[in-house]
Amino acid sequence: MSKAVIQVENLSKAYQIGQIGTGTISRDLERFFATKILGKDDPFLKIGETNDRSTKGKSDIVWSLKDINFEINQGDAVGIIGKNGAGKSTLLKLLSRVTGPTTGEIKVKGRIASLLEVGTGFHPELSGRENIYLNGAILGMRKKEITRKLDEIIDFSGVERYIDTPVKRYSSGMYVRLAFAVAAHLESEILIVDEVLAVGDAEFQKKCLGKMGDISKGEGRTVLFVSHNMAAVKNLCTKGIVLENGQLAFNGNIEECISKYLQGNSFSNELINARGRKGSGKVKFEKVSVFGNDETQNVVSGEKLNILFNLENNNGISNDRIRLDVRIEDDFGQRFSWVSSSLVSIENDLVPKSILIHYPRNNFNNGIYFATIFMTVDDEVSDFIENAFQIIVESGNFFSNGKIVPEKQSKILMDFDMIFS
Repeated sequence: MSKAVIQVENLSKAYQIGQIGTGTISRDLERFFATKILGKDDPFLKIGETNDRSTKGKSDIVWSLKDINFEINQGDAVGIIGKNGAGKSTLLKLLSRVTGPTTGEIKVKGRIASLLEVGTGFHPELSGRENIYLNGAILGMRKKEITRKLDEIIDFSGVERYIDTPVKRYSSGMYVRLAFAVAAHLESEILIVDEVLAVGDAEFQKKCLGKMGDISKGEGRTVLFVSHNMAAVKNLCTKGIVLENGQLAFNGNIEECISKYLQGNSFSNELINARGRKGSGKVKFEKVSVFGNDETQNVVSGEKLNILFNLENNNGISNDRIRLDVRIEDDFGQRFSWVSSSLVSIENDLVPKSILIHYPRNNFNNGIYFATIFMTVDDEVSDFIENAFQIIVESGNFFSNGKIVPEKQSKILMDFDMIFS
């Protein structure tokens, strides 16, 4: 039976926006006495607001995290996902002891190696080799333990030529290469990795993901991984945590977590009140309808696919000033289709109230897909909604022989000939 190595109970972290302090000396003294002397909660944090960056709040106190509870077992590979500002990095900093919680408790069993940003824990004046020993010492390792791993770390990082050069002269890519190599190879029980792998090149990212998989599955160590790359999260992690505006939205297996994250707008056909949209609003998406051969039929592989947008165009903007882009992705964020009005000829001098995108033959295999929509007016963003709606595709007789292609074989179906000679 796996044992818990991380237990988080009622964890919260508050930050003050703007000027630090309560505004008066008497309230500052009251806060100090209550929190430092009596050990009570801060009385001035009770009016704090949820950390929703898209709305203007009335309080100067925001909860970056609020009442978070979860448990992670030894050997778990956990993906922590959420939108920018959801509280992911704050959570990792709290787990790594970089900062302390406002309320709540964190119980950790084992040593933690953290890679939260490029160069975390590195001293810029020391060489790469010296920083390896410094990081090992911080983790509580003996010098001979570090020496035993030294050649392996240097080889993995790929910066052997510069290992005796002060790291302040490293590029960001070299920094993250060495930092990850150190964190992954020194013998900590828990490895925490933030989005920093995005700095590395594709080859190194693949190498890092492979190493984290070995750490979790082969060595039985615990990995916490933050990334916006859903395919990487899916391949590496078995469990997940979804954060939304500083609160725990979902905690479970990774497939359910990714679906929950991607379904942030709950996919109503009414787009006029969609959350998180951006743009000037000169022309806005009002409603979307997705249908097959006609408006009464579902979308089926191999048949027609129609996407009809109703627009709010109160400014009478003509279509020669409008550009519409639609991208379609699967539930792991892999893009399968992109269409744009800039690629086709469109009749001018119309003031559109709707736009229809027509696919004569739908190449998607059965499954659920997610569409992001983007519209500009005079090259200025007018309306942009990420993961605005879903397209549910049913199995169809794509190859006209009654045979169905399993979803796991391919997301995209293509006509082909096979010739034996």
